[in-house]
Amino acid sequence: MSATPQQQAKVSEREARQVAEAAREQDWRKPSFAKELFLGRFRIDLIHPHPMPADEDARRGEEFLAKLRDFCDSEIDSARIEREARIPDETVAGLKELGALGMKIDTKYGGLGLTQVYYNKSLALVGSASPAIGALLSAHQSIGVPQPLKLFGTQEQKDTFLPRCARTDISAFLLTEPDVGSDPARLATTAVPDGDSYVVDGVKLWTTNGVVADLLVVMARVPKSEGHKGGITAFVVEADSDGITVENRNAFMGLRGLENGVTRFDQVRVPAANRIGPEGAGLKIALTTLNTGRLSLPAMCVGAGKWCLKIAREWSAAREQWGKPVAFHEAVGAKISFIAATTFALEAVVDLSSQMADEDRNDIRIEAALAKLYGSEMGCLMADELVQIRGGRGFETAESLAARGERAVPAEQILRDLRINRIFEGSTEIMHLLIAREAVDAHLSVAGDLIDPDKSLSDKARAGAKAGGFYARWLPKLVAGPGQLPRSYSEFHPAGHRDLSGHLRYVERSSRKLARSTFYAMSRWQGRMETKQGFLGRIVDIGAELFAMSAACVRAELLRTTEEYGREAYQLADVFCGQARIRVDELFDRLWTNTDELDRKVVKGVLGGTYTWLEQGVVDPSGDGPWIADASPGSSKRENVHRPIR
Repeated sequence: MSATPQQQAKVSEREARQVAEAAREQDWRKPSFAKELFLGRFRIDLIHPHPMPADEDARRGEEFLAKLRDFCDSEIDSARIEREARIPDETVAGLKELGALGMKIDTKYGGLGLTQVYYNKSLALVGSASPAIGALLSAHQSIGVPQPLKLFGTQEQKDTFLPRCARTDISAFLLTEPDVGSDPARLATTAVPDGDSYVVDGVKLWTTNGVVADLLVVMARVPKSEGHKGGITAFVVEADSDGITVENRNAFMGLRGLENGVTRFDQVRVPAANRIGPEGAGLKIALTTLNTGRLSLPAMCVGAGKWCLKIAREWSAAREQWGKPVAFHEAVGAKISFIAATTFALEAVVDLSSQMADEDRNDIRIEAALAKLYGSEMGCLMADELVQIRGGRGFETAESLAARGERAVPAEQILRDLRINRIFEGSTEIMHLLIAREAVDAHLSVAGDLIDPDKSLSDKARAGAKAGGFYARWLPKLVAGPGQLPRSYSEFHPAGHRDLSGHLRYVERSSRKLARSTFYAMSRWQGRMETKQGFLGRIVDIGAELFAMSAACVRAELLRTTEEYGREAYQLADVFCGQARIRVDELFDRLWTNTDELDRKVVKGVLGGTYTWLEQGVVDPSGDGPWIADASPGSSKRENVHRPIR
């Protein structure tokens, strides 16, 4: 019998941290540009010259992009998907025929074998036609069955499942539960060993693709017993297995075509041969899968930014106010400039991270997480600015615009569709904490015992000596660097182009300042550092901006030498870096000048009922239902809405 959500809620904060820590990759076997950036070391040599795909990879990728573009133009009716809240079966069948289900799967299993670069370019393209289709393909390949099997599956599992995933079968990833989100220590779904099988019981929430899936990756807790290590474990499960019921197809404010559901497991028998990796490795598998899988979301944000720029350009040239196009009014022009510059930088971040993933020379776990965080936040901002530029027409639906004879621009839809990216695959708040943990890893590795309240005095003494040696070598290097030399990075100031070298000097100086700020905070708060989520979030946001500035400059230099629009690329990089520097300076100021303490006091008052008088004068239309649905194990009482697409 698995534990109820209420029982799982008793997991202590320390136990939850231990589970998350155990799932982390502990070692850094390869260099990381972003990790070095947070440590005050601007290793531009790790990203410049910009890495490039092999000629054959580029040729095959471009060939598929051309086919996919034709398919998007002729076979995807985004208005119909929005209207009917469903991707037509014939569209899914066409994607299967095109090979889109197997973009990332090796050719020996029937896939297309595209690189991460071209996989992400494909998602940006198809996501611009329909974000719901982009989500379907991404959930299937980035976190569904193919990626975990590629990294951790046995040869037999790959031979069995990858050919199906490449051409016919849609997969889904099932981790979240009604009372379990980013805190997997409380996972309630169980997988009890029984002979050569496991018996799975539990309920999974927000199972993207789950309504139409043929194969599932399921995370479940194996009880510890004789011969079984136990722990959270990953399984490949046939979606039509006896005992599986898709109880609901969930509906959302955006991505109306998303096939997302609630899936119940009641005494579902899964062969032991379908277990991915050893028992207890489920979370590590999930996190490792996401190291590159997270790049799919910012890739689709790049596509959204490109579309927002196109619409902003065309509309702002056609619409006149007070005798001139609205684009030439500074208030609107600033928004267009932001969209253009941010789209350029975000594409630079995604392409650079993707190429580094393909080359496998660098550890990109922080880069991918920063790309996801930055892309999801900036994507929403760009869409919101487009709605504002369009004015009342931005708030009006595309269907309504068409009904009264105007171009059916789905500006409000793209804003709704992009909003989930700030929650998908790690919310912004969780990403801040995840990246911050990796960013301070070097500090914790030398001083962790020093700030651990459970460590003995002798342990603390040894940690103090170790930390003293590390900081004696490290801190002096944060005082001065190339960012203070006026001719540093001079290759980024070619004749006839904007000067980007000054921006890179700023990144180098800011990197050292960021590291000093982190050290000061650890010295000040020690073991309480992890509770300072506002501070940690700003540290991460500064790092994200510095990473984006670096990527934008490196990309501009690449385009200067390879494309006819190199001068324009330098202009976009220059304006983006100027905008980013303003944001970074503000974030540095807010590290120490903020309302964090006052906010905490207000929160205590709100939860304690101090301000209930402020809630008077309204009615609450939400009703009296439970905040969290009952997820007790057992047989389903609801109709199965699972509908595989054949």
